[in-house]
Order: sequence, then C-alpha cells, then structure tokens
Amino acid sequence: MEQVQGEPDPQVVPAPPSRAAVFLVLAVEPGGHRAVREWLAGLGGLVRSLGLRAPEARLSCVAGVGAAVWDELYGGPRPAGLHPFRELRGPRHLAPSTPGDVVLHVRATRMDLCFELATRCTRGLAGAARVVDETHGFAYFDQRDLLGFVDGTENPVGAKAARAVYVGAEDPQYAGGSYLVVQKYLHDLGSWDALTVEQQERVIGRTKLADVELADQAADSHVALNQVEGPDGEEQQILRANMAFGSVGRGEYGTYFAGYCRTPEVTEEMLRRMFLGTAEAAHDRILDFSIAVTGSLFFVPDADFLADPPDPAGASLEAATGDGSLGIGGLKHLLHPAPTETPTEAPIETKAF
Repeated sequence: MEQVQGEPDPQVVPAPPSRAAVFLVLAVEPGGHRAVREWLAGLGGLVRSLGLRAPEARLSCVAGVGAAVWDELYGGPRPAGLHPFRELRGPRHLAPSTPGDVVLHVRATRMDLCFELATRCTRGLAGAARVVDETHGFAYFDQRDLLGFVDGTENPVGAKAARAVYVGAEDPQYAGGSYLVVQKYLHDLGSWDALTVEQQERVIGRTKLADVELADQAADSHVALNQVEGPDGEEQQILRANMAFGSVGRGEYGTYFAGYCRTPEVTEEMLRRMFLGTAEAAHDRILDFSIAVTGSLFFVPDADFLADPPDPAGASLEAATGDGSLGIGGLKHLLHPAPTETPTEAPIETKAF
C-alpha cells in the first residue's frame, strides 16, 4: 500500500495467506519497558533487513501491545477499545484470559525466515521481555485446519479488508491501527474423528470437501454463531489469520486463532455467541471438540507510531509487572477442564454495537 503524506501508515495486517507463521506472546520484565519501547521502534527496520534476503517469501511481522503496559510504554489516552481480554464463562465452556503484554505475529511463505526473525526478536528483547507463549503455525494443505475444514473462507479482501481491520475516523488519534485477539485452541481429534463427515459438516456449517456453506444451518453451528450484524443490519467482518499447529509427540493438535478488526467489539460479540450461546443455541458445537487455552487482546498501532512513538510523559517506564507466566507446559491435559473453576472476572453481558 502506497502511503499518502499525512495519512497513517498501517502495519501489514491484510496479507496473502501465508504458509508459515510464528506467534510470540511476551511479558515485559520489571524495568524493561524502556528497552521494549525502543526495540519496537526498530522492528520495521529489522523486518526489512531480513526480508530483503528473500523478497519472494513476503516476510512480515505485526506487533501489538496489551492494555497492561500501554500507559508505561506510550502514555497519553489509550486506544478507545483497548482493554484486557475479558474471560467468557459459559455453562459448559470457558474462554480464558491469559497474560500477554506484547504480541509478535511473524508471517512468510517459509518457516526458516519466520524462525530466523523470531530468534532475532527474542535476542533483541532479552532481559526486557520474556516469551510466555510461542506457537509455530503452518498452512495445512489448502488452508485447512486440523479438523479438515477450510479456515478463513469468508475473509474480506481488498478495500473491504482494509475497512474491516483498520481504525478510522471513530478514533482519529489511532487511525490506521487495528485490534488483534489471539486464542489457542486444542482439538480433541479422537472425538472429532468419531463423527461421520455429515455430523462434522453440521457442526461447522460447511461441506468438508467442497467448502460450501450449508443451506440448512444448525443454530449451534460454527458458521451460524459467527455471523454478526451491526445496528444497520450489515454483516460485521473480521480478518482471520488462523494457523494450524501441533506436536505429534505430545499428541497436541490445534488452531491458533488470530482475529484482526477495527474494533474489538465485533470479535468479542462472536466469542460471546460461541461461548455464552444465543436464544437459539446453548453454545458453538465446535467447542465440544476444541478447547480455548489462551486469550489476549492487543492494539496494533500504525507503523509510524511504532517507529516514532509519543513521549510517555508522566508514565514510569520502569514500572513493574506481575509474573505473567502462562505456565502452559504440556497442553494435552487441558482438553477436559473442570467446569466448576472460580471465574477471575465476572462474565460480560452481551450488548448490541
């Protein structure tokens, strides 16, 4: 995208489907805020430098910042929609809120480039931030998830994608930015594979082979519950940059959800419908086979803001942070969580937007 003088220069959010990705969620160490801020300012140059070695691989890296460290890094008024990820606790399924101060979404057509850039990022942030979650994602055949269905079919493209993901006049100070929600889902493939193809298609709401939306949608299908309309009746869209991931040795198979939108309210409404249900459906049927084990919300500032951030006057760059560790370790045991855990935050109410 060619930048017009005076207009924001967004980070590369809409992009062609990538074959490889690395997602790094980091926690800022106590006293590390200044170093993180300065390192983020140089991230664009690092990506350009490494990307020039293989321009055909389309290496990119989107950086986002969480609500817990925004004031210490940048000060001033926060982006209008930035807040900690809100846990969703339904009658049967939980969308947890997990720690994360900074997210790096590295994409390319080759994993070696993603790995190299992720390595340089962690070395550059050593002592200032530590990785609390790392996921290496890959495109599975023709953009399918490990459940066997094509993922991201309804993603907006071109100008529609830009309108869907970039903040506009509603928050002019942060125009050109975006909001990113990330969640890590683990699949119970044993139970999933025990279903017939027809039963799986009813869960998803699309045919498995041809990727065609079913005319007769079940109210609790994934497609039906992710269709969100605004007050004017227009369908609200997000851009999914989901990737498959897994570990054969640990028996872990999952989907890393990365949803970009100009406002977090659209993604949050989709998640509310999935986890808390609607008048017609108790919850998204896919959650009976896929469990969310992480959840974080970030604001993705435009590239100019990141490279030349405002002075965080009055903010303490040496502010301490909490532990921040996800303590994930092996994730397989989380496929069947206890449904009676005490919530850390009251469930939020569904509202129109």
